[in-house]
Amino acid sequence: MLKECLRLLGTEKKEVIYNLEKLEELTIKWSEDRGIIKNSNSLAQFAKLISETGELADNIAKGRNIEDDIGDCLVVLCNIAKMNNTNLTNCWNVAYADIKDRKGHLNENGTFIKEGDVK
Repeated sequence: MLKECLRLLGTEKKEVIYNLEKLEELTIKWSEDRGIIKNSNSLAQFAKLISETGELADNIAKGRNIEDDIGDCLVVLCNIAKMNNTNLTNCWNVAYADIKDRKGHLNENGTFIKEGDVK
């Protein structure tokens, strides 16, 4: 998806660097032009996100480049955010506000243990 979006803009992947807000704007326009925002819904886009994260997992496991996979996940997240009257910047701000003062550690099993969860 990201490659197609960049192709339509007449750019190569490394040629133009946009900020996140501009990329979100371009992505939403791309999705609107293809009827995704109008004809899809959050649940369908969530299923698409699971598919894209599966591709990401596969390429991580195989040691391949994952930039396009992460980008594809962001495209779908943009769609879900738009369908729910928000955007990635707002969502990221909410998430960061939630974690910024969180204390804890990652244990030897790879599980983050919040400070308040420790007995």
